[in-house]
Parts: sequence; structure tokens; C-alpha cells
Amino acid sequence: MIRVLVVDDQALVRSGFAVLLRSDTDIEVVGEAGDGGEALALVRRERPDVVLMDIRMPGMDGLEATRRITSDPATAGTRVLILTTFDRDEYVFEAIRSGASGFLLKDVEPRDLLAAVRVVSEGEALLAPRATRRLIEEYVGAATDPGHPSDRFDLAQLTEREREVLVAVARGLSNQEIADQLYMGYATAKTHVSRLLAKMGVRDRAQLVVAAYESGAVAPGRP
Repeated sequence: MIRVLVVDDQALVRSGFAVLLRSDTDIEVVGEAGDGGEALALVRRERPDVVLMDIRMPGMDGLEATRRITSDPATAGTRVLILTTFDRDEYVFEAIRSGASGFLLKDVEPRDLLAAVRVVSEGEALLAPRATRRLIEEYVGAATDPGHPSDRFDLAQLTEREREVLVAVARGLSNQEIADQLYMGYATAKTHVSRLLAKMGVRDRAQLVVAAYESGAVAPGRP
């Protein structure tokens, strides 16, 4: 059973998502919150697997709530899935950098929302990988000097094969697509991704994509 918390300052939107989630027998909605402060309190109490988090809310916004949830060891196991009206929103990018596992547009198809919750709860695949990659590329490209990559991530510790997998992840490929493109088994691709998460010190594929761009392994605009 996947335990989900829904956070949005609009009651109608919040209840609509909750009703949809409850229609799935594998998902349990453990609570609803109208702002970041209330969400933070519920996460600490209920320990949900996934939080559907709006960004622009009164009081504590979703960005700050995401940062606090993912940085607190007591709640770091909770995955945050950002809800937004726009697919090119600088706040979404900051939320991903702060630890969110991906994002959804609020006009998402019902089946895609349910699938997204499963994907994020597993932590194995980045939600809407190519769309998220475009968002990350745009804002990393604007904020990072390609000639002076961030020193937060050490590429020297990676093997040549791991670098290839890192680039593939940054391109938005799934584990199966990585396996097919790099001529390896699915289990091997999954193992490489797990090792990259550990070596780069990030929690999931969303942060791995950010790390690939910030480290200079992939340059914005490169095919």
C-alpha cells in the first residue's frame, strides 16, 4: 500500500486529487493539507511514502516544505512530487534541487497521476523524464558556467561505464532504455544507477539529472 499526502491551498483541487487517489486499491490517502506548515506537521506524524506538493501557497510554500522534508533524516524517506500549473517554472527546478523527486502538471491525466505516484514511491525512475530534463537543462544552463562546473560532484570517482550511464540518465532514459542502448542487462543498468546515486551522494534520479549537468558530465543543449 502506497501512503500519500495531498497538499494544495485550493480545497477543490486537493479533494479532487484525493478522490482520484482513493479510487486505486493500492493507494491510501493519509491526509490533506492546505499549506506547507500543515503538510510538514502531517508528514512528521503520518510518514507518507509520497507527498503531492503544490508550490505556491500562503504561509510556508511548497518549496520550503520540500526542503525541510527531504533534509530531515526523520522524514527523508518521503518522496515529494511537485504539482504545478506550468512546466517551465523556476520554482519547480528549485524544488527538485531541494530534494523533490519530480513534478506533475495539474492537468495530468488520471491514469498518469496514479502511475506517477507508483514511480516516485519506488524511487527507480524519474517522472516524465524528458520533460523534467528540459526543465533542469534550462535552469542549470542559465545558472551554471559550462567552463566551470560545480565542485559538489566528483566525476573522477566514476568508471567510464558509470559516466556513460550517468549521461543516459541525464537524457531521460529509463533503466530498460539504458540497458538497450548500452548493450547490458536490465539488472546491470539498475545496479549502475544505484551505484551512481551512492557515489554522487543524491537520493534519486531527479537529483542525478541535476548532478549530471552541474558536474559538467552533460552540457545544456548537447544532444
